Amino acid sequence: MTHTAQETRGGWPRFALHYLEMVVAMFAGMVVLGFLESAAGLGISHAEHPDLGYLIMATNMSAGMAAWMLFRGHGRRSTLEMCVAMYVPAVPLFPLLWLGAIGGMTLMVLAHVAMFPLMLGAMLLRRSEYLHCAA
Repeated sequence: MTHTAQETRGGWPRFALHYLEMVVAMFAGMVVLGFLESAAGLGISHAEHPDLGYLIMATNMSAGMAAWMLFRGHGRRSTLEMCVAMYVPAVPLFPLLWLGAIGGMTLMVLAHVAMFPLMLGAMLLRRSEYLHCAA
């Protein structure tokens, strides 16, 4: 599918809006599912188990994003790529955590800082989809 330069320029606001929607959906999943876990007595101490805490948080964020992306009509592959961006930052950090080179809070901060550009990268890989997704 080809698009004119004017359509592509007009699509950048939609691209930015989608990025913001993903951030909101990610935080909504984290808050809502985290609250439900706590209410059910399934909460995990991030201080005691930062690796497990991060994985649960990434899963909650991914659930929120995936639900919103599927609602908006995105395919499974694009949805999976965005969800992977929640987990990838922890991969190189977990060994550092386990070896005591970094603490749990450093893990959380570095992983969260890295996930935003990774989400953007996933979107840029499929920019045509995100430039022209339904508003």
